Amino acid sequence: MAGYENIRDANDNRTPEERRELARKAGQASGRARRRKANFQKTLNMLLTAEIDSKEWSPVLESLGVECTLESALLMAQIKQALTGDTQAAKFVAQYSGQSNRAEEDLENKKAETELIKARKEAITGENETDEALDRLDQILKEVRDNAIKQETE
Repeated sequence: MAGYENIRDANDNRTPEERRELARKAGQASGRARRRKANFQKTLNMLLTAEIDSKEWSPVLESLGVECTLESALLMAQIKQALTGDTQAAKFVAQYSGQSNRAEEDLENKKAETELIKARKEAITGENETDEALDRLDQILKEVRDNAIKQETE
């Protein structure tokens, strides 16, 4: 017995209360991870839009009519590196300036990979994402809701 069977057997041996508790803990961990990611993005955006006073970058950026922000300096540094022959910097500039369809290819590859994973999972477990898995998710959510209502009344 390998892979998914081990997990399925472990969950089958748990009581509904244990499964609910594990689902609750997983939901809380997921919420913490989402908040941490959102805070990271907010902080990064704040830092990138902060104005800089650099003797090296400010005159260049001002002469181009661009705001003197960390983001502008970062992009200008990438362009400068690309001009010296740095191919990674050149790829970065091309990709984010819209001159490369690499990001679109990556997205298409990710979609194809996801479809392949779903097909493999269905072949191994006999479980169809749209039917059985959604029914099971509905059941778990109903149990969580019922448990929350029960706790409120107590």
